[in-house]
Order: sequence, then C-alpha cells, then structure tokens
Amino acid sequence: MARERGECFWQWGDPVLHTRTHNETLSDGTQIDVQVRLSRTGATQMFIGVYAPGGAMIHEESFDSRPGETMTRAMAWGVGRARCLAGGVRSPSRKVTTG
Repeated sequence: MARERGECFWQWGDPVLHTRTHNETLSDGTQIDVQVRLSRTGATQMFIGVYAPGGAMIHEESFDSRPGETMTRAMAWGVGRARCLAGGVRSPSRKVTTG
C-alpha cells in the first residue's frame, strides 16, 4: 500500500543528497519510515514518518540538525522514536523541528 506523504516529507526531501533509510512494518501493520542524511554543510538531518496500515499519515517530523550525532546514531534514535510514536499517536499530526 502506498504511503500518503504529508507536507513535512515533501519539504524535507532532496533527491540530490544520499539518504539512509529504515522502513519497518510493526505487528499491528503500522509502518515507520526513518531517513537520515548529511546536509550540504555536513549536518546530520533526519526524517521520521509513521503511517497507518493502509498508508495514511499518522505523524511526520524532520530535524534540520542532530548536533554531535553520526548518521548511524541518529538512525538508531529515530527508529526508537518512530516505534514510540507508533504506539502512542493515533490522530494525524505534522511537526517540523530544527535542532
């Protein structure tokens, strides 16, 4: 099932930058999508998306910078946060976070 991406995802996306991605379907069918990348200036950036089993957006957020974190560390944190959000968020929300 295709995901219904929100504005947060489209604002964050940059096809030129190399991105590492973690996609996972949880036991209840909820899908999580965590992406990390390095910005053009070398900052670690992250996107977190949580989607219903049918693909509807539940939650999206992005981070313009994760100071002091490598892509690997940011990915691990993001996957944990996505799993936590998937367990507790049930109404649509959008959030863009910096820092």
